Amino acid sequence: MTLHREGTPTILWVTGAVVLINAGVCYTSTSTLVMGLTLFTTISFWIFILSFFRVPSRTHTLQEGAVIAPADGQVVVIEEVQADEYFSDRRIQVSIFMSPLNVHVNRNPVSGQVLYSQYHPGKYLVAWHPKSSTENERHSVVYQSNGKEILVKQIAGALAKRIVNYLKPGQEVKQTEEMGFIKFGSRVDLLLPLDAKILVKLGDRPKGGVTVLATL
Repeated sequence: MTLHREGTPTILWVTGAVVLINAGVCYTSTSTLVMGLTLFTTISFWIFILSFFRVPSRTHTLQEGAVIAPADGQVVVIEEVQADEYFSDRRIQVSIFMSPLNVHVNRNPVSGQVLYSQYHPGKYLVAWHPKSSTENERHSVVYQSNGKEILVKQIAGALAKRIVNYLKPGQEVKQTEEMGFIKFGSRVDLLLPLDAKILVKLGDRPKGGVTVLATL
């Protein structure tokens, strides 16, 4: 397991804060209980931050014609919808909710060419809110793979205040390589063709870069 580069500033800031808080408590308090509780609380928070930015070692799934999960989390939506961005037809939407405890690296679900990559400022509704897909801060990417096009949205949640995306239009990408990162609790939507065969169900917990969500 490694730590993601996006976490470096946050980890350094939190580490410094933990050191300063504990040094201050040790200097101003003579209570062993107070010092112990402070140390336990701050170290627990520090460990949580490290865990949030973890990148676990995994054997990724490379499969032509398959849509691999772009994120860890829980499948909360599988439904036919009218596309509201880039596409004008109806699509199958698969949504994965990411809690603060999940791995937050986002990965390319397919290999192919990036046709579209667009950031949208917006609100910070809770990630499972039905309108979060269209009203929250988000970044949308359209991939073309073997003649099929799919859209992936990185969506900010109530805690997520920063979406990172590394992709540019015209870029050739490989399945399961990093597409971006979302900080603190969020959601990823996929808009797939209607003839895609969905291989997951509501409540499933896919692993990013590993689980096959659908075939095209």
